[in-house]
Amino acid sequence: MTRKNIIPQSVSTLFGAALLTFGMASYAATELTVYTAIEADDLKRYAEEFNKVNPDIEVKWVRDSTGIVTAKLLAEKENPQADIVWGLAATSLMLLKSEGMTEGYTPVGADKLDKKFVDSDSPMHWTGMDAWVAAICVNTIEAEKNNLPMPTSWKDLLKPEYKGHIVMPNPNSSGTGFLDVSSWLQLFGEDEGWKFMDGLHENIAWYTHSGSKPCRQAGAGEAPIGVSFAYRGAKVKAKGAPVEIIIPSEGAGWDMEATAIIKGTKNLDAAKKLADFAVSKQANTMYNTVYAVVAYPGVAQPVEFYPENIGDKMINNDFEFSANNRDRILKEWQRRYDSKSEPKS
Repeated sequence: MTRKNIIPQSVSTLFGAALLTFGMASYAATELTVYTAIEADDLKRYAEEFNKVNPDIEVKWVRDSTGIVTAKLLAEKENPQADIVWGLAATSLMLLKSEGMTEGYTPVGADKLDKKFVDSDSPMHWTGMDAWVAAICVNTIEAEKNNLPMPTSWKDLLKPEYKGHIVMPNPNSSGTGFLDVSSWLQLFGEDEGWKFMDGLHENIAWYTHSGSKPCRQAGAGEAPIGVSFAYRGAKVKAKGAPVEIIIPSEGAGWDMEATAIIKGTKNLDAAKKLADFAVSKQANTMYNTVYAVVAYPGVAQPVEFYPENIGDKMINNDFEFSANNRDRILKEWQRRYDSKSEPKS
């Protein structure tokens, strides 16, 4: 009998398992830790759209309000946990850049964006996505019930009849709260801006730790008036809430959601792919489903229930002022007004 070279079954099984493991490792997705303040109800859709062109990268979201995400990133400066930020206030990313925490990288296609939405340095350290704009959400039923006139300006909110009927975000937790405060200091000047906030504080029922919550609370009738932003107002109104969205006559503060790679990431190639996607026309079309103002020219279409011509009401925001004075402004606000903040969950 001719002897055959037979591999024992146990060895064959182990060999096959090793090959399978190697194959799975070869095609395993890269896990990308992405810090964000994007509204929670949009996260799944954003990741799915990104995965259409990058199926080999898995997005692991770490999401919270702007102020909390910014504080977390700063606390992790010596031991970064994020690979990239996708959807955080540009003023926060400017602060991270000044701290040496962002990776210089100009995404493919960034030259097509509106120049207001990109870092002026080369290579860029951040790129804008869309703009969110301050707005006042008024529950028309609750306003009528409490005999409250419809406000048309920021300074209308100082009227005594609004006492105890207004909620707004704490700027230490919320990017919306911070853009409100920094824009009032720009609109009215430092002295008059703090004087305005002193008067507004008298009428505030409570400060929230979320920028969208005041509008959601107004929509639910928990408060007649919520200082929030137009995106959330449009979504609340689309769900049938009796809400009017007011863009104050003095103008509205705004900030950009923006993207930046965190310096020291071990997944730099994957982070660059996300940064490339974030500036693409495909991504900006996605942003436009909820935001009326986006970074890619010619993409934006009207968004249902958004105030008309909102771009004309956006103030000439000094982002450098906001970023450079952030810590000072937040400490002063905390000292003056934090007594009415909701407990942190």
